Amino acid sequence: MSAPGCALGVMFRRENPPEALPTYARQVEAMGLDELWVVEDCFYAGGLTSAAVALAVTDRVRVGLGIMPGVARSPAFSAMEIAALARMYPGRFLPGMGHGMADWMKQIGVFPKSQLAALSETAEVVRRLLAGETVTFHGQHVHHDRVKLEFPPTEAPPLTLGVRGPRSLAMSGRSADGTILAELSSPAYVRWARERIQAGQAEAGRAGAPHRLTVYMLYAVDDDAAAARRRLRPLIASWLSYGQVDYLRPLGIEEEANDLLARGGREALEAGMPDAWIDQMAVVGTPDDCAAAVQRLVDAGADSVGFVTEQPGMEGLAAVARLLPALRPG
Repeated sequence: MSAPGCALGVMFRRENPPEALPTYARQVEAMGLDELWVVEDCFYAGGLTSAAVALAVTDRVRVGLGIMPGVARSPAFSAMEIAALARMYPGRFLPGMGHGMADWMKQIGVFPKSQLAALSETAEVVRRLLAGETVTFHGQHVHHDRVKLEFPPTEAPPLTLGVRGPRSLAMSGRSADGTILAELSSPAYVRWARERIQAGQAEAGRAGAPHRLTVYMLYAVDDDAAAARRRLRPLIASWLSYGQVDYLRPLGIEEEANDLLARGGREALEAGMPDAWIDQMAVVGTPDDCAAAVQRLVDAGADSVGFVTEQPGMEGLAAVARLLPALRPG
């Protein structure tokens, strides 16, 4: 089941215990959703293990890993894991990696000298290994000699990077097959990100190549749109208070948001944030409001929308089910 021009999925949030995943994955498939996304945050459940379980207990739904920290594993071992799942579940695994949160990467002793170079080199080597190449590569971060997979995938899955800022988005265009945009991505930010990805593609001689754009969106539905906004308002204010300026610039609200923060921190931002900001940075409101928000993301360039529900478990899936009739053609 898809909205026009867009795959629909849902995130299995990190707060869920891993033993809840099989039932959750089966329900996602039974609902007719296109995708289930698992994550790998420190120090929750392992992302590759979670993806393997979700694939094993379903038959149709695509399972995305969005994302695992690219620097936490050798590119060769990441490619081995990805290739195994791609061979066992052809066309159903969507692997993704990112920089990793700096504090977590420092905590486990793998923070690179250059996050940008490390992820770019990792993505290049992983993609080449998945293509069946014998890879010798010596960069700032990655060093591989004559590495070749014994069991490369018959068809390499698209490698997706979860990135946010302008330089990283351009790098994703140069080095990857897709990009995941995190929560708070407004349609304006999606367009802005797509432009920077395309600039990176052009720089690498890949202009016009397919590049799958997945957008995670905070989601709250209610017959009372104001009530849905009230539930998301504290969460959005909290995230913005950590300085997520990349999301604000394309909306033209960076100065206003910073002014609110300077006046009273997160509490002032939460109280003073206009409803229009929430409507742009989330899929929120009545079912019809939410369907219109999804369509705006598609119009801005999203190929896939992954709902990040208020409640992490089956209650969140029930909320997504309320939206599906509004998105079904006809």
